[in-house]
Amino acid sequence: MEYRYNTDVSAYKYSVSDLVLTREQRDFYEINGYLLIPKLIPDYLLDRCCNRFMDLCHGRVPRNEITMMKDISRMKLGNQGEYLFGKAQDILWDEEFYEYARFPKMLDYIESFIGPNVMAMHSMFINKQPDIGTNSSRHPVHQDLHYFPFRPANMIVASWTACVPVTVDNGCLYVLPGTHTGDLYPHNYPEPKDGEINKMYHEVKTNNNHDDHKKVFLEMDKGDTVFFHPLLLHGSGINKTQGFRKAISVHYASSNCNYIDVSGTTQDNIKNEIIDVMAKKGITNVDYTFAWKHRCRLIRGNKANL
Repeated sequence: MEYRYNTDVSAYKYSVSDLVLTREQRDFYEINGYLLIPKLIPDYLLDRCCNRFMDLCHGRVPRNEITMMKDISRMKLGNQGEYLFGKAQDILWDEEFYEYARFPKMLDYIESFIGPNVMAMHSMFINKQPDIGTNSSRHPVHQDLHYFPFRPANMIVASWTACVPVTVDNGCLYVLPGTHTGDLYPHNYPEPKDGEINKMYHEVKTNNNHDDHKKVFLEMDKGDTVFFHPLLLHGSGINKTQGFRKAISVHYASSNCNYIDVSGTTQDNIKNEIIDVMAKKGITNVDYTFAWKHRCRLIRGNKANL
């Protein structure tokens, strides 16, 4: 079945085709910057991803290029396993997680947003542990574009899927609808520091407190998937339960995007932080785009600039 790409940019700015999106869904995404699709990912696939994360936590499978990120407050307590690791990052080359990244029904939505040439650029399995009073399980309000040295922003979209039921109590995502139409704000670590904060969990730094945009808390069932624009302001609360809030997320970009030099911009701080991390791993004399060129993967269509 053929489908068309919308050439009237005045009608749609943030999606490119009606492959699977209805007119109502496209309109909602245009206005709000996010779209939630119920039960998009099957349970069996999410269970496999959860099991893979547990295997990684306990060293039962090789990590290869996956970065296992520790919750710093729990690390100080000597926690182990899923109590210690809050995230598995750069999971695109793992055979189990890759099945999520390339799930055909999800890619049809991705293609509707950014077009047929789809690169997976950033990937992570998120394990929000029960908070131990340090607030380290929260993620302050931020914009994902802060981390990305490629543009245009409208050709980037995130998928975020609940692997277990996600509620306000266990720290669901919240979004500020409509903020995707604004600017990329400066980001940095919270000041004054509110409890422990994990590495690179930057928050928006702006005099605008966004009172015009009320937070919408995205409570989700297992398999529900939310897609959102990289400029959308969002975050997540602390996990007040004794369970683990697990989710999996991939950021996709059109391969027709281009890398940019973020030097001298508000992204200078995250660029320098990541370059320092690479240097500690023995990777020196490289620019910021190196980190992205070696973590991305072509998922659908043709490779172009990224």
